[in-house]
Amino acid sequence: METGFTVAQLRAAATDAVRAPSLHNTQPWRFRLHDGGIEVLVDPNRRLPATDPNGWGVRIACGAALFNLRLALAVAGTPPTVRLRPYPDQPDVVARLVPDVPRRPTPAEQALHAAIPRRFSNRAPFWPDPVPANARWRLAEAARAEQCWLELLVGVSAVNAFAEIAHSAHRVLERSPEYRAERQEWVRRTPAPDGVPAASGGPRGEPQDLLPSRGFGGLDRAPGRDFEPEPLVAVLGSPGGTAVDQVVAGQALQRVLLTATEAGLGVSMLSQPIEVPSAREQLRLALGRYGTPQMVMRIGYGQPGWPTPRREVDKVLELPVTQPG
Repeated sequence: METGFTVAQLRAAATDAVRAPSLHNTQPWRFRLHDGGIEVLVDPNRRLPATDPNGWGVRIACGAALFNLRLALAVAGTPPTVRLRPYPDQPDVVARLVPDVPRRPTPAEQALHAAIPRRFSNRAPFWPDPVPANARWRLAEAARAEQCWLELLVGVSAVNAFAEIAHSAHRVLERSPEYRAERQEWVRRTPAPDGVPAASGGPRGEPQDLLPSRGFGGLDRAPGRDFEPEPLVAVLGSPGGTAVDQVVAGQALQRVLLTATEAGLGVSMLSQPIEVPSAREQLRLALGRYGTPQMVMRIGYGQPGWPTPRREVDKVLELPVTQPG
């Protein structure tokens, strides 16, 4: 059994970890080598106080990065044992990974790992082609594999009921000047290593749209033209609502996203009804599910999206200080 991870293993795995999604593409994570283990930490300078005052989004993002980290290490033949929130007095340490027994990666791990560089949010309208039953089953199984659940909203009435909750939450958020200003701070109109490029923001929302859009400065479209008449909407949930549950949900989210990517599907996230506590509870009651909704996704087939930029890996690493010999 390995005694500890190396700097080279950390750097290689972190190259994949940073491809995880995050609110406004803030990339709120750091990775360090400590006593032979790799630790995932929250970057306190990249929180969103108006959009994410309780840190839910940061923990979801760090959980997604953790899943990529797990995959990268497993595919390299050094699968980790993971302990979530290992230090009660250090809540910003999200997880600690230590080497498990070396083994060859499974075909499923290799396929998901290969999807990492091809996964990115697609905010453009999807085609009307339905997502087949087998793909839907695979997405639900991906969530289950990470101890979470995925509810696919089937039928016009279920989607319309969700749309009402989503629009209500969107209106609540948009009433906050701090929320609107914070979103604009992360829209990028010139090349940058973080934030959401305006060109990737998707078309601007219209009053008749079934689902609300965040508004990252995308292009206008023809007046009265529907954005997407029948989207497939999926709600990801966890057994509970604790900080650990949120990290678990982040890992499940990334497994679902990579599974969708492998199946040729596009996904974008719709988190407004999660960010407003009353809307989240309303959504939970509407679903009749035990646990806590953690993310909403729209899923479908469409034109390829565009990757959002990432910071250089060395900018997110904390490496041990070497002593002069």
